[in-house]
Amino acid sequence: MTRPDPIRFAVVGGGPAGTAAASTSASLGAEVTIVEKDILGGAAHLWDCIPSKTMQAASIRTKSMRDAANLGVVARPGDVDLATLAQRIANISNDLTDGTTDLLESQDVTILQGVGRFTGPHELTVDMESGERVVEFDVALVSTGSVPRVPDWAPIDGQRVLTTRDAYDLDVMPDHMIVIGSGVTGVEFVNIFSSFGSDVSLLVSRQQVLPHRDPEVAATLEEDFLERGVKLLKGARGDGITVDGNEVVVSVEDGRSIRGSHALLAIGSVPLTAGIGLDDLGVDMEHGFVRVDQWQRTSVPHIYAAGDVTGQMPLSSVATMQGRKIAQHALGRPVNAIEYSNVAQAIFTEPEIASVGLEEAQLAAAGRRVRVTKVPFASNSRSVIQAQTRGFVKVYSDPATHEVLGGTIVGHRASELIGILALAVQGEVEVGVLMETLMVHPSLSESLVEAAH
Repeated sequence: MTRPDPIRFAVVGGGPAGTAAASTSASLGAEVTIVEKDILGGAAHLWDCIPSKTMQAASIRTKSMRDAANLGVVARPGDVDLATLAQRIANISNDLTDGTTDLLESQDVTILQGVGRFTGPHELTVDMESGERVVEFDVALVSTGSVPRVPDWAPIDGQRVLTTRDAYDLDVMPDHMIVIGSGVTGVEFVNIFSSFGSDVSLLVSRQQVLPHRDPEVAATLEEDFLERGVKLLKGARGDGITVDGNEVVVSVEDGRSIRGSHALLAIGSVPLTAGIGLDDLGVDMEHGFVRVDQWQRTSVPHIYAAGDVTGQMPLSSVATMQGRKIAQHALGRPVNAIEYSNVAQAIFTEPEIASVGLEEAQLAAAGRRVRVTKVPFASNSRSVIQAQTRGFVKVYSDPATHEVLGGTIVGHRASELIGILALAVQGEVEVGVLMETLMVHPSLSESLVEAAH
């Protein structure tokens, strides 16, 4: 009896989704080819998640040194060596890329550096430096990612007018950074540059930062920004940027304008789906995003899509899980669809903001009865000791079943603490289990128990 030929799995885009799918499908016996035009790990390693969080780590240390006197420590505020920071970002990105490459090579995954485009229902043509190469496949994944959205009125030059991807190797620290966009990415860069000591102004297109978040969360972050000296321009939608010597002038639709040394654009992203042959295959798309079902299949069943190209939650953790589940589904393994309301997510400001499950307003809109309990970090011993008392813990539960439905944490290390609530939501844990859990004392995690009570 002959063994069937292995499934040929082609992955276009080597970011978190693509590398996870490649590794998982290879471990399940597939013959895998992955195509990436830059580096394995994709934009997450090269320009987005890893570089920004590395920069944030440096900004936290800088601000901690500035605030050390509050803890009785006499220290000279640190100066930021941008060249050393840029090199550290590059080193970390390279190390992570090398680790990903080593893993895939150990699994006999074929890695092609180039640009892939579909030239047939089961054929991929890869443009490489050495020429074209044709890859035949049974199943394919599109995970080509996205790029920052740049409107016509923003003359990006990488020097004074920046996208987020230009922010990691600046020659000089901005005297006055104007951040355009008050979503997740925008507020993270406000936190970074204000911590480094730059003057920062933030254009807020609506009446609160993080417009789609709990107003109490937004108010807590705004309080921190104002304490830092950040200038908030609310109801300000940018419509022009002019470079004037060593300064930039950002104009607003209502006639206002603001002058600074640099402007940074953080107003969303655009999926990289054009020119790769999806239209010719008949793949359904909407505004450039690939439409998928609960298994991440496109309208062409043997073509899957994951990550930023789908317009779903643009998180590396989500893309990685999508990639793993796609591989399992494509190779006929039993797999559960992702429950997106159970995804833990974080905003890396200081205080950090993290949440899991639906928020209070969303639960109410869905007709769910909800009990909300809240504990401020000002009542937590560890927070007081660390002089990190801004923020709170909120736990949402069902008053009838007592099941934990979700939670929001604003405070120091919220991105780590949210894992406890994520496990509770995923495991459909009752509030009583949290109440009976003995946490370390003193610790920030005690606030979760207090909120359960």
